[in-house]
This record gives sequence, structure tokens and C-alpha cells, in this order.
Amino acid sequence: MMEYRGYVGKVEFDDEAGIFHGEVINTRDVITFQGKSVVELKEAFHESIEDYLAFCASRGEEPDKPFSGQFVTRLSPELHRQVHLAAGVAGKSLNAWVAEQLESAIGRSRLPNAQKSKRAKRSRRKGDRKSRSTRELA
Repeated sequence: MMEYRGYVGKVEFDDEAGIFHGEVINTRDVITFQGKSVVELKEAFHESIEDYLAFCASRGEEPDKPFSGQFVTRLSPELHRQVHLAAGVAGKSLNAWVAEQLESAIGRSRLPNAQKSKRAKRSRRKGDRKSRSTRELA
């Protein structure tokens, strides 16, 4: 995966054509790029984002932002109950508990900037080392 100006590109290699091709995956608009080398691929990725932003500006439109920070999810009533109870036991709101669980899952994945984002959030949180250590032990 690649990241530029908040946009994330997923890359694949086409062995038959001998070319890398990619697509921006965190926007509803279609933004693609390709290259024969890693250097060419990165340049094409950056150019595609810049072209997209310029195109939107020329039309007087706002570019599709990567994400708003809100999403709706559907759960079974039983899972909803269990999640609500787990949040209550932890002394957190449902939103805070779910966000913490998702951050933890992302931290275990290989997504770009997952660790950097996690560290930044920790440094912005109120609290001392003791409260952070307690969370990490759980």
C-alpha cells in the first residue's frame, strides 16, 4: 500500500504485462495509476492524486475526502448486547469502546501508518503512564 496526501493506493503486479497498477481505495471516486518500476509507480500515484485534485478545483467541486470518521454497522441483537455490556464493564461509552477495539485491531494489521496513528492518539490522550500501562495489560 502507498499513501500520499491522505489517499491510500493499493498496488498489484501484472506479470503478463510486466507492469504495476494501482487504485486509490479510500475514496468513492476512481483514481488509478501504473508504472513499470517502483519509482515510476510512485510518481504516477502522486501525479494521479495531483491531477484529481486539480480536476476537482477546475470544476469548482470539493474532492472526495478519504473519510468522515463516521460509519454505520449492523450487528445481531445478541452481539449488540454483548458489546454494550463490554463497554459498560470497561467504563466507556459504546463509541469509545468500539473505537479502542478497532484501533487495537488496526495496530495488529499491516496497514500504512497504523502504528504512527496509534502513537499520535496516545500522545494526545489525557492521562499518565499508569493509565496507558493498564490499558496495554488488558
